[in-house]
Amino acid sequence: MELGTPGGMRAELNSLVLTGRKTATTCPLDDYAKEIEGLEYLGERMALLDDHQQSIAVIEITGVEVQPFSEVTWKHAQAEGEGDASLEEWRAGHRRFWNRLGIPVEDSTPVVCLAFLVVEDSSPQADR
Repeated sequence: MELGTPGGMRAELNSLVLTGRKTATTCPLDDYAKEIEGLEYLGERMALLDDHQQSIAVIEITGVEVQPFSEVTWKHAQAEGEGDASLEEWRAGHRRFWNRLGIPVEDSTPVVCLAFLVVEDSSPQADR
């Protein structure tokens, strides 16, 4: 799994995962079709990758939901751990991010809401 975009954003999101603050993520369902990839499933274990495609942790999927963007809950948004103060702020931030990537998101756009937990931390900081 690669979170965000390479560079500072991915490093920040990965850090939130490793500290336990980020236990969820959201992506447009269309991303799966572009990558010819199936949805994650409960219990699936995945490598969390850094900018160099190196595994820094193993995460286990604990929740998978496909729903319209407008139906993402505040509980899920909070689990993303990115410091949003409200669901409206979370929605606006995600729309800005996806728009920069050329993926316009409407209220009816299907998104995949994933929940996960770290089961193995292999980051360099884990050895300390």
